[in-house]
Amino acid sequence: MQILTGIDQSDYSKIESGKRYLTFEQCRKVAVALGTSMDYLAGLTDEEKPYPRAK
Repeated sequence: MQILTGIDQSDYSKIESGKRYLTFEQCRKVAVALGTSMDYLAGLTDEEKPYPRAK
């Protein structure tokens, strides 16, 4: 995951424990890496599929 997001394991541990938060750009990269939307990651939707990208 680090290669896709640029976030290393120690930062993930801090994020999971609430000691650090994702930036907007990091959240976007995680969503793209997982093939989902930022809204799904934030719990704002139950729809796992990402929205169609604008052309």
